[in-house]
Amino acid sequence: MPELASRNHIEAISRVTQKALEEAREEWKEIDAITPTYGPGLVGALLVGLSYAKALAFANRIPLVGVNHIQGHIAANYITYQELEPPFLCVMMSGGNTQIIHVKTYTEFEVLGKTRDDAIGEAFDKVARVVGLGYPGGPKVDQLAKQGEANIELPKTHFDEDTLDFSFSGIKTAVINLHHKNPEMNQADLCASFQKTVTETLMENVKKAIQKTNIKTVTLAGGVSANSYIRKEFLALESEKVKVYMPDLKLCTDNAAMIASAGYYNYIEGKRNDLNLNAIPNLKL
Repeated sequence: MPELASRNHIEAISRVTQKALEEAREEWKEIDAITPTYGPGLVGALLVGLSYAKALAFANRIPLVGVNHIQGHIAANYITYQELEPPFLCVMMSGGNTQIIHVKTYTEFEVLGKTRDDAIGEAFDKVARVVGLGYPGGPKVDQLAKQGEANIELPKTHFDEDTLDFSFSGIKTAVINLHHKNPEMNQADLCASFQKTVTETLMENVKKAIQKTNIKTVTLAGGVSANSYIRKEFLALESEKVKVYMPDLKLCTDNAAMIASAGYYNYIEGKRNDLNLNAIPNLKL
C-alpha cells in the first residue's frame, strides 16, 4: 500500500539514520557522500528518502550521489565478495524486475534480457496468495515446495525470435487456474512444480547469455535470489566451469548497505547530483 509505505518511511527515517550513525560510531563530518535511491520504486517512498538525503547533504555540505535501485542490488555482491570485479553477468530477480544484465564496469551496464510482463517475484507472490500462503510469498513458496514433488506439468513461454526476454504471466495464470479447478490438490506439489518450472526458464536464458557473451562469471541479485532452490540450481553451473556468486541472504532483499556500495562506486567515478535530483519510479538501468 504505497500511501502507508510513505507514511511509515517518514516516521522511521530520522531515527533509523541516527541509529545507523551511532552504531557505526561515525559523525557527519566523517561522511564522504550521501547516496539515496532515486528509482525505480514506489514514488512516495522514494521521495521521502530522497528529500531527507537532499536536506542532509545541504545542511552538512556533503556531496549528493544518486543511486539506481537495481545497481544497488548488483553491488550487494561486492560486499559479500571483495574479490569480485566486472565484467560479469548478473541475474536480477525481484518483485518488480527480472533481468539478465551485462555488468561491463562498476557503473556501466547493458540489459540483455528482461521480463515482458510479470516479474518473477510478482509471480511468486501471486501464486502464494492464491494457494493461501499470504505475503511475502517468495519465502513461503520456497518452504512449502520442500515438502512436495515437482510432478505437475506447467507451461513455459518461448519466443520465436532470438531473445533473452522472459514471460511469467502464463505460468502464473496456469497455477491459478489449476488451483481454482481443484482446490484440494496438493499445494506443496503445486509450489514445487511452479518453482522448478520458473527456475528452468531462468536457467535456459542464462545459459544462452553465457554462450552469446562468452562470460563465465554469473552473479545473482534481488530478493528472489534468496530462494534456496534457485540458489542450488545456479550453483550447479559451476560443474560447467561457470563461476557463480550470490549475496549473503541478508543482502538479497532491499537494504541500505547495497545502496551505499553502489553509491561508493558512483562517487569514485566522479558522479555528483545537485538538489534538483528527482525520484523516477520507472528509472531504467
